[in-house]
Amino acid sequence: MAKRKIRYGIIGVSGRLGSEVKNVLNEAGHNLVFQYDVDGEVITERPEVIIDCSLPDVFEKTMVYQHTYKTSLIVATTGLSEQQLKSLKSISKEYPVVQSYNYSIGIQVMLKLSEMAFDKLKDWDIEISETHHRFKKDKPSGTAKMIQEVVKEKNVNISSLRLGNVAGDHTISFGGLGEVLSITHSATSRRTFAEGILKSAEFIINKDKGLYSFTDVVFGK
Repeated sequence: MAKRKIRYGIIGVSGRLGSEVKNVLNEAGHNLVFQYDVDGEVITERPEVIIDCSLPDVFEKTMVYQHTYKTSLIVATTGLSEQQLKSLKSISKEYPVVQSYNYSIGIQVMLKLSEMAFDKLKDWDIEISETHHRFKKDKPSGTAKMIQEVVKEKNVNISSLRLGNVAGDHTISFGGLGEVLSITHSATSRRTFAEGILKSAEFIINKDKGLYSFTDVVFGK
């Protein structure tokens, strides 16, 4: 059965992720009817889903558009404040919201593997490292914090590097006295995040309300 076309909008459409999301959703046959970036807004129809690929300082604008068009919301912005996250929880009482710091399916599997490893290696040393492109604002990355949450019983250090145009590398290492286990994920293209956002859009369009993570999208809820 063919999936129906979704009318969607993008906040931050001209950015690195926003432009990739536009390409991937259009390839899937969905219709871009609203867009906003530094050059202003363009709207041809009321969107069913708004995708926020911008920065935390644009978040209030995203909230205005969500309220105006009363849409479902997908948030891929990292570095959100506690107050901004509370705003998303409030919106989710009436509309479906997907919020994640990483829309890679591989990262979701990495989180599961890290959880399994931690369950068996609780007395081992643990370190997390992450590398991203020089333009990434938040440090450490939201994804590294997601991995850290898996081992929250320990005060695990995160090492962060900002180099060149790296899309995103994350590693968690477990060290015993005679061996080291490392779990690594490398994003070779931002397309992987755009494909995860596409999956989230096709997931959220069938939901009534609620706050969902990308884990819910991948593994079901």
